[in-house]
Amino acid sequence: MRKQRRRRRSRALAGAVAVTAVLGVAGCGVLGGSSAATKSEKTRAARAVQVWDRSPASIAAVGDSITRGFDACTVLSDCPEVSWATGTSEQVDSLAVRLLGRAQAADHSWNYAETGARMADLPGQMADAAVRRPQLVTVMVGANDACRTSVRAMTSVADFRSEFEDALATLRKALPKTQVYVASVPNLKRLWSEGRTNPLGKQVWKLGICPSMLSDADNLTSAATVRRDRVQQRVEDYNEVLREVCAKDRRCRFDGGAVYAYRFGTGQLSHWDWFHPSTDGQSKLAAIAYRAITAKDPVD
Repeated sequence: MRKQRRRRRSRALAGAVAVTAVLGVAGCGVLGGSSAATKSEKTRAARAVQVWDRSPASIAAVGDSITRGFDACTVLSDCPEVSWATGTSEQVDSLAVRLLGRAQAADHSWNYAETGARMADLPGQMADAAVRRPQLVTVMVGANDACRTSVRAMTSVADFRSEFEDALATLRKALPKTQVYVASVPNLKRLWSEGRTNPLGKQVWKLGICPSMLSDADNLTSAATVRRDRVQQRVEDYNEVLREVCAKDRRCRFDGGAVYAYRFGTGQLSHWDWFHPSTDGQSKLAAIAYRAITAKDPVD
């Protein structure tokens, strides 16, 4: 059993940015507006500017089985060497290798993700990662919150939000300036659509893989369709939470829904379970993350 971690409720930290404008003109207000209005506009603009280093020198990864490379190498096993975030495999060219170089990545990247983790586990992972004092933390979590035994068992949107806020607050308490990259939750309905084309995949799913979405894969009745649509809506709601919470942190970048929008095929799925990313799928995730992190401006 995964050890129980004490959940923390942390107060959100708010920072104020002071903007001083030195004007060489006396008399009327600039642009015809009041000085108070001008100051307010400048303050809002300053707060909107994101502080972001596109070349962090160290990386810690948190999240679930996707970041652990589960079922990418052998059946029912983690394979962190092919992790999109911190892996060493040349087949993947992980985010850490792309940003730090292969030699540097070996000593300056750490993987604290756990197979089976949900958002409720993220504060504990953040606390563990903070010990390393990384300049960047990558987050990919949420699929297990939607992949439950039933629709009713899915993590509520409210709990998902409070748990993510707790996770960021945990990190910020220890490392106020560490950057965070947040990947969107993958498109589970596309996973069902692509994976169900393979007879073996459908048989494997019957063992209990993501039953809220994948059970009775060939069932196209209205009830089954409604069930899948509810799971898909919950994933979209989770992604909106990730976007909104991340947007409040000047050192957080959301991927803009890039992972969710990626049109993966069976080649990007593990042929052990037709659910987790294959080595090629891990490589695609690394490329998406690298583009988002090294972009001049964050994705909306």
